[in-house]
Amino acid sequence: MSTAVPVFDSHVDSLQLELDLAQDLGVRSDGHLDLVRGRSGGLATAVFVSWVDPKHLARDAAGARARASALLGAFHALAERHPDRLRFAGNAEMLDAAHAAGAIAGIPGIEGGHAIEEDLDVLHAFFVDGIRVLTLVWNNHLSWIRSCRDGAGAAIPEGLSTFGRKVVRAMNDLGMVVDLSHAGERSFYDALDASSAPPIASHSACHALHGHPRNLTDDQLRALASAGGVVGIPFCVAFLSRAAQEEDARLRETPEYRAIEARNDTELSLLQGRFLQREASPLPIDCVVEHVRHAVEIAGVDHVGLGSDYDGIGRTPQGLEDASCYGRLGDALRVTGFGVDDVAKVLGGNMRRVFARATGPGTLAHASAAPTHRKTGIR
Repeated sequence: MSTAVPVFDSHVDSLQLELDLAQDLGVRSDGHLDLVRGRSGGLATAVFVSWVDPKHLARDAAGARARASALLGAFHALAERHPDRLRFAGNAEMLDAAHAAGAIAGIPGIEGGHAIEEDLDVLHAFFVDGIRVLTLVWNNHLSWIRSCRDGAGAAIPEGLSTFGRKVVRAMNDLGMVVDLSHAGERSFYDALDASSAPPIASHSACHALHGHPRNLTDDQLRALASAGGVVGIPFCVAFLSRAAQEEDARLRETPEYRAIEARNDTELSLLQGRFLQREASPLPIDCVVEHVRHAVEIAGVDHVGLGSDYDGIGRTPQGLEDASCYGRLGDALRVTGFGVDDVAKVLGGNMRRVFARATGPGTLAHASAAPTHRKTGIR
């Protein structure tokens, strides 16, 4: 069996390999995803996120913004080098044009609202430079939004602050997708209340199957569906299985893991992930199918998609080792009773619908086809 349908992956972290390791994602690279393997696996659209480690905040007041801008520059440089393989897609019309040209539609995103520096003008500048998805918060709490992690002090709001609601409404007006992965539960519901466009949870699994703080409860899945949104089931084994999470934690304490050295954090993560993939017990692809099935049962088949988190995770389930493997998940879904149309929705159609709804028509959703990215950074 071979399930060949267009894949929309709502969250990949591969730009770090471009920027930090000088890897050209237009050819076969060392990470989980590149344009060659993605195309062979049926990848039609991907959100290429600029993940900003919070340590950049400590180094420089503008460090997070500069890091996001540098990663965004790496995306545009990649598209310029390989226009036959990757094209910027700022709205649904541009997405369709990329597909018609035989290229992967690339949607730039930012993971972590600390990159906008509590300034709506910076949010606007990022939009002009091509950003179309913003994950409101990462694991670090912000002055205007609480994350899903513990440790928030009294100065952190329970959910979204007044400014946080302004961020969501500004994103709606611009034509930018609101991403709720990593948000605390109250933040999640506050953002749903504030948003006039369907949001996504780009890479979150099901709390009912594994009580990881990054996963969504059944009530959250229902609320997301009621808002017209979509959850992207990730390939991160720690989100999918408690046993896998515990085994990874054990392996990280071994002398062999602790002895791994690298020239920078991105290479270190790459080498550590290879170690875990090699040494850990394989997690079957069936575990991903279970999370998809549960999300479909709770939210409905129109509200479930994929957000692999490729190149942002340590190891992957067996059979989903890299971006050439998306079709295997489609095959596994078919074996368990999903019809062809429903597989097409989960692998790509649902995320495409939400992206089209959120990005236009809006105040600036049909701005120039080419973003005005400044290679020296957003000013």
